[in-house]
This record gives sequence, structure tokens and C-alpha cells, in this order.
Amino acid sequence: MASPHPLDFFDVRSLLSDEEQAVQDAVARFVDERVIPIIGECFEADRFPMELVPQLAELGLFGVSMEGYGGAGMNSVCYGLVCQELERGDSGLRSFVSVQSSLCMFPIRRYGSEEQRRRWLPEMAAGRALGCFGLTEPDGGSDPGTMKTHARRDGSDWVINGAKMWITNGTLADVAVVWANTDDGVKGFLVERGAKGYVARDIKRKMSLRASVTSELFFDDVRVPEAARLPDAIGLAAPLSCLTQARYGIAWGVLGAASACLAEALEFAGTRVLFGRPLSHTQTIQRRLADMARRLTAGRLLALQLGRLKDQGRMHHSQVSLAKWNNVRLALDAARETRDILGGGGITLDHHAIRHMLNLESVITYEGTETIHELVVGRELTGTAAF
Repeated sequence: MASPHPLDFFDVRSLLSDEEQAVQDAVARFVDERVIPIIGECFEADRFPMELVPQLAELGLFGVSMEGYGGAGMNSVCYGLVCQELERGDSGLRSFVSVQSSLCMFPIRRYGSEEQRRRWLPEMAAGRALGCFGLTEPDGGSDPGTMKTHARRDGSDWVINGAKMWITNGTLADVAVVWANTDDGVKGFLVERGAKGYVARDIKRKMSLRASVTSELFFDDVRVPEAARLPDAIGLAAPLSCLTQARYGIAWGVLGAASACLAEALEFAGTRVLFGRPLSHTQTIQRRLADMARRLTAGRLLALQLGRLKDQGRMHHSQVSLAKWNNVRLALDAARETRDILGGGGITLDHHAIRHMLNLESVITYEGTETIHELVVGRELTGTAAF
């Protein structure tokens, strides 16, 4: 019997269908050939690789799980595998696709009018239109119920005032899905680039997600017509449902970063000779590598079962919270361990671990901090909210 594969110790891949394996292989080739050769330079230069957008669209990676309107209509496991392979390249690239698909195309498809769907979704699936998602604000991240952005009715229009912060793709976006308080609760609006009073500005001096665009959005009496409101998005549950979709992708995506780090640690430990023998021949290093493999294996099985539940319509948002919490933590720990195993060279972009480590410091915070997800699970266990 053959030994287990170091990066897939329980042969989780054998649980995938032929279609799921084919999707994973296609995205893996793209990442190996197009992403990895340039992503370190992009990270160093604080540049998102826009040249990859047409190729992402050609592969059908925008709206992977969306039926119709140019979406690929694949299952949720396929979408998870896409996220996993993209994040093996870089968290910033997975974030870009996640925002486009889960945070922009999803709410337009679910909560939008037929006119909005026909106008935006085919263009977004083709990569000809890009979107961003405006929920988080400068004074509130984990408590979106306190949002200060407000939209008031003025005749047949809405007038939006406020600001959003930490918005992926903000200055790239042709349309922003913006959430605002109104006299009748939270509502969603589609605000187009160039609207009077709408300004998007990049956030600079980041030490994480440098191959990703992160922005702040400002709304100063931005007037939009009633036709720009998402008609079926009523209350805070609507934006939170979008976050559930995106968190699902994160739970898969970070496994790619963890896998990249374990692969790098294994390669380095097998060739680096210290005190007359390779690092991989020492008990300390073997224990650390084994622990990374143990946690990565558990994370893969957790993500796959989450995907199966989602495809069966049985996934609960608290299960997504547990998966996001567990898998981001194991990925961040794997990146830190690998950086340490690499020694002094591990702090340079000649290796992948430091880039993944810095990126994952953001991923563990955005779309629900680790603490928030712990409390979401705790609420389900006890029946009491401790937020």
C-alpha cells in the first residue's frame, strides 16, 4: 500500500467527483503558471495583478455557483476548490474573486430586480464589470447594526450619506453594493462609479494583502434612483447572508495557503543541512510538520463536509463560523511555523510563507474576527448570545 500523500494525508481528493477534481486541476494549473511567478513581485510592489482578470473570467471563476446570467452553475464544493487553489497563490487573489462572486453577484442575483440582474451579472461574470461590497464602517466592524451610513427618500430617489472602510476592490469597482440605514431599516443599493458625491480612495501603507486593493468609500449626498435599490434586501439579514457566502469561501481558501506553507516547509527541511543532517531528520521538525499535516487534514475534511451540507441545502451559518474560525487559525499557525522553520530567509519574499502569514493576519480578522465566530458557535451551543 502506498504511503499517504504529504499534502493530502487522508486522500480527501478521492472523495471528490470527476468534475470537482477537473475544476481543481484547472485552477491549480492557472495558479502554478500565471499567479505564482508574479505574485511575490505584486505583493512587494503593492499592486493587484489586473492582467489576470480576463483569465479568471475565461476560466469561469466569477459566479462559479450561480445559475444563469453567465454563471458556471457548479456546485458549492467546486467553488470551495476554486477558492482553495486561488489562495494557494495568494489571499488577495481569492479575496478579489470572493468579493466579485459572493459579495456582489450573489446579492444582485438573490435580492436584485430582473433588470439589475440582466444589466450587471453577465458583465460581472465576464469580468467586464467589477464590484465591491460596502458594509464595514470606520467606527464599526463586528457590530454592523450600528452603521451610520444613511439613505433617505427624496421623491423618487434616495440620498446616501456616510462612509465605508476596508473595502476590497473599492477603487476598481464599477458598482458598489452599499448597505445603509433608512427609516424602514437596512437596505441595499447599487451605486455606480462616477456618481456625484461618491468617492473611493485606496488605503495605503498596508503590510498585509498588498497584492489586493483595499479602499475607503465616501458618500456625500449621493443620489440614486429607486431602481438602484435591491428590492428584496430588507434588514440586516440580507448583508449577513452575503457574508455567510463569502465566509464559506474563506473556510476553503485558507487551506490553499496552509498547503503552500506545508509544501515549502517540507522541501526546505529535506534539503537544509544543519549539524550534519537535514532538518527533516530531527524529532523537533518532524513533530512540527506532523502537526501541520494533522490540522490541514482535519480542515480539509471539515470544509468538504461543509460543502456537501451547503449543496444539500442543510448548511447553517454557525457551521460556516466554526469552519472559518478553525481553518483560518490552522492556516495562520502553519504559515508562522513555516516562516520559523525557514530561518532568517523566511522573512524574505524569496519564500512564500511570510507573504501568506501577513495576508492571513487580515483574513483572521475580516468577515468576522476569530472571537466573533467563537461567540456565534457558543450561542448555538448554549442558546444565549454573549455579544
